[in-house]
Amino acid sequence: MTKYIEVSAYPGKSTANQGRWQNYLLLGIATNLALWVLALLYIKLTPPTYSSSSTINLPGGGSNASVNLPGIGQASYENSSPYTFSATQDPRENYKFIALSEPVLKSAAAQLNMSAQEFGEPRVKVVDNTTVMTIEFRGASPQEAQQKSVAFYKAFEDRLNEFRQQEVLKKEVGFQRALNSAQQKLQVSQQRLSNYKARSGLNSEAQISDLTSNIEQLRRQRAEIVAQQQQTTARFRQLSANLKVSSEQASDAFSLQTDQIFQQNLKNYSDASAALVVLESKFLPDHPTVVAERAKRDAAEQALLARGQTLVGRPVNLENLIKQLNVSSNSSNGTPREALYQELVTVQSEQKGLIAQAQTIDQQIAELENRLKNLAQQQTTLDALKRDLQVAEAVFSSTLTRLDIGKSNAFGSYPLIQILQEPSLPDSPSQPKKSYTFLGAAMGSLFVTTGIVLLWLRDRKRRTFHDELYYTRVEK
Repeated sequence: MTKYIEVSAYPGKSTANQGRWQNYLLLGIATNLALWVLALLYIKLTPPTYSSSSTINLPGGGSNASVNLPGIGQASYENSSPYTFSATQDPRENYKFIALSEPVLKSAAAQLNMSAQEFGEPRVKVVDNTTVMTIEFRGASPQEAQQKSVAFYKAFEDRLNEFRQQEVLKKEVGFQRALNSAQQKLQVSQQRLSNYKARSGLNSEAQISDLTSNIEQLRRQRAEIVAQQQQTTARFRQLSANLKVSSEQASDAFSLQTDQIFQQNLKNYSDASAALVVLESKFLPDHPTVVAERAKRDAAEQALLARGQTLVGRPVNLENLIKQLNVSSNSSNGTPREALYQELVTVQSEQKGLIAQAQTIDQQIAELENRLKNLAQQQTTLDALKRDLQVAEAVFSSTLTRLDIGKSNAFGSYPLIQILQEPSLPDSPSQPKKSYTFLGAAMGSLFVTTGIVLLWLRDRKRRTFHDELYYTRVEK
């Protein structure tokens, strides 16, 4: 029985191995044929897809501007680089989010009369360590892919401009509020300054400067007048010493001499005195003629004293009046003495005039110094009001300038994009790629064939091992 099994089993080993080898061969042929058929069907049935690529750049440089306002201040603005805010923030990611947003894609699709699904989404790639972004659109034809890119850029720019306008409007509203507030403060400062000028009479610092100059000029004049007064006083004292009369006496003599009534009374007194001397030499004192002439002389004397008192303002001594103040003597030295009297009176008049002039100037200086003191105190308030006005003008002007500059700087939060590479017009489809398909099929055939061969070898080795083991057992 054992020998029968050994004889019948040995011939079956070759037949089984030959059948299995054929099975693996058929499996390999079928699998490779399926791979290549699928690859050919993919190339044949898949509609061609074209890709249009383009590249944009976000400038990284910042900009700034400064406007000087002479006498007021300056206004400046700075547009920093969008890449300097933080190492964890990249404006390109913001732009990528905006580019893939629904409003942009719908707007671009509407330009080509497509739905958002038909238009699709672009492939946006941010190139590391650069300011560059690449954008790729796919289409059924080269023209469609390029048109999608062009429409996308227009919609993307419109969306950015919309954001920029919104930002500018919001900034303008804030600046306008600040401008209105600054304008109100400016008007209040101007009104306060105008009211104070009208109330105080102080309009500028030139008034104080002119007033100071006038005071200094009056002081110089006073110094000159005081010097002249000292010279006149010295001259007057010398003349008084030479004539042995006071200036008051000399002045009284000239006052009496120039009065016609006093001179007439003096003439009457002199004539009556002369006649009385003649009559007294002829007649006794009680003689009627002498008595009448003496009465006439006394009347003339009384009139003379009364007139003299009226002119000089004090009682007059007739003896001194005739003896010391008679400047109209007919002696040989009468004329020089009269001239000296006249000079003494003139000098005294000059002295009094200089004293009065000095007093007037002193009064003017005191008044001007008092006014200067008041103006100096008012100048402090005026300077404070002017400073307030200058600050208000500076704030108003700088705010207005920043408003104008802000309108021109519309790329603060959304920098201007530059198209480095225009949307391309593809000359060959991006899908399907025949070379990639054939390469994939060949690689698949290689892997499948290798796998089947390895399976066949493994199966063959295993069955050979079992057959040898079985044969060894039978022999035993």
